[in-house]
Amino acid sequence: MTISAPRWDLTNIYPSLESKEFTAAVADYKKQVAALEKFFKNKISKASEKSKAKDLAPLIGEAIDRINKIQTLSSTIFPYIYSFVTTDSRDKLAMKTLSEMEQASLPTSQLLTQFTAWLGKISPKLADATKLNSSAKAHAFMLKESAEQSKYLMSEAEENLASELSLSGGNAFGKLQGTVTSQLSVDFELDGKVEKMPMPALINLRSHPDESTRRRGYEAENVAWEGVKEILAACLNGVKGEANTLNRKRGRKDAIHSSLEAARMDRKSLNAMLEAMEGSFPMFRKYFKAKAKKIGKEQLAWWDIFAPIGKADKVYTFEEARDFILENFGRFSPDLAAFAKRAFDNNWIDAEQRDGKRGGAFCTEVQGVKESRILCNFDGSFDQVSTLAHELGHAFHNECAYQANKTTLQQLTPMTLAETASTMCETIVTEAVLATTKDPQEELAVLEAQIQGAAQVVVDIYSRYLFEKEVFERREKSELSADDFNDIMERAQKATYGDGLDERYLQKFMWTWKPHYYSSGLSFYNYPYAFGLLFATGLYAIYQQRGESFVQDYKNLLASTGEETAAKLAKRFGIDITTRKFWDDSLAIIGKRIDRYSQL
Repeated sequence: MTISAPRWDLTNIYPSLESKEFTAAVADYKKQVAALEKFFKNKISKASEKSKAKDLAPLIGEAIDRINKIQTLSSTIFPYIYSFVTTDSRDKLAMKTLSEMEQASLPTSQLLTQFTAWLGKISPKLADATKLNSSAKAHAFMLKESAEQSKYLMSEAEENLASELSLSGGNAFGKLQGTVTSQLSVDFELDGKVEKMPMPALINLRSHPDESTRRRGYEAENVAWEGVKEILAACLNGVKGEANTLNRKRGRKDAIHSSLEAARMDRKSLNAMLEAMEGSFPMFRKYFKAKAKKIGKEQLAWWDIFAPIGKADKVYTFEEARDFILENFGRFSPDLAAFAKRAFDNNWIDAEQRDGKRGGAFCTEVQGVKESRILCNFDGSFDQVSTLAHELGHAFHNECAYQANKTTLQQLTPMTLAETASTMCETIVTEAVLATTKDPQEELAVLEAQIQGAAQVVVDIYSRYLFEKEVFERREKSELSADDFNDIMERAQKATYGDGLDERYLQKFMWTWKPHYYSSGLSFYNYPYAFGLLFATGLYAIYQQRGESFVQDYKNLLASTGEETAAKLAKRFGIDITTRKFWDDSLAIIGKRIDRYSQL
């Protein structure tokens, strides 16, 4: 809490939420949506599968151009509002503005659904029509995908009703979870002084060098969650109940079905990856046991998972973290380092821990200015340095698309590939340090950070996958209590961590503060992280073989992640994600790091 860290600068987007520029942007958005609605009514609705391809082509092209323009504006206004909401959940003006904008965006959602349904109806002519218009041709992949997804739509009236009800259903429950968790704070004694600590800062104590502090933080955290568990259980029941209902009405096989198609991944690839992950558990348990031995224990408790190992007593200032990242990014690519420097120099990052600010970290693109903004909760630990590098990877991903002049629609990246650049940037930082350090204790500390992160993404992510899968299945039959959620979470952790952790001290409340569970429109945002880690690990191995010649191909990949399936993009590098071999090979690289870690 004493680490000085910056807040982001938003002034080049709009001067303020009450400024004439912001007001004008919202008015322009509403005007464009009304014009699109008129266009759909007067032209799109009158064309059908009986129309000729040459007549459909200009309609498709104009629709794409109009939607792109609206989405660019939306992807400027919403990130701007969220920048206030996520850093101060008590900002009443921001909350009111968000609610108003969500209401204003309902017609857009409904029109996009209509467009998807229409593309499905004209699908026999779509391929020919797409070739006859430049805008349509540039968005051929998206158009074909939308036409295929149209079979999972309800009637237009039902879809419109669902989008309206979502504001007071799943979306409202998600907001409530964010408000409750961001405003929760605990009186905690640290370094002899009692201070009111927000939950993100309390959670960050998991990496404190003193075990008694970590344990007290864990215990204080659980007491706090106990007090709000019923509220958060109601939120989770609401979100998952809505998702189940809509999946069933839309003809989805299950909740995983919709998430796979959102991830542009097939079930065969997912199963291959999950099998490889499960097969790696003994390897990771070896790491947990080695870590326990290094801190003088037989088994790790939950509060020991993030305990620092090696020469990790260093507390980074934000400026030191910046310099560390820029230096190591530069070894991979001068372009990456120059980009990150621009992000730091122009204050794109809100890193300060404070009351009312949401926990965790994220990166959001701001289409109107072709920039990104990054939120994190910087505490000076190497873990937070890695997190910062991770989020800068997301921002660089956006930058590659901007540099390639991709439209907003062309940049709609699936969850799986969205984590590739971020994980690659983490790998770049840690691998660069490992390649240069001669101090065994520093090597141990870096390996610890690297393997610890991998364990979270493979072992803990699998537990979250098991948790969410069971929650969806049981929610079909009835609501679940907070204790039910605790039980499911604890059993999922036992199934994945096994004897790597002391099963008396797991974290049954993990479901309370992870925002990914609380989105009715985005289920299973867990396994894409594993995809990102293992895909980036495999790509980094290719980079080590090819060197500089790899970088441009990698940037081209990032620029086009919104325009192809995960499997086809992977094939550009000779990777087959539908079989276990690739996933096993990537995990074997992590296994070698665990072997080295155990030796030190």
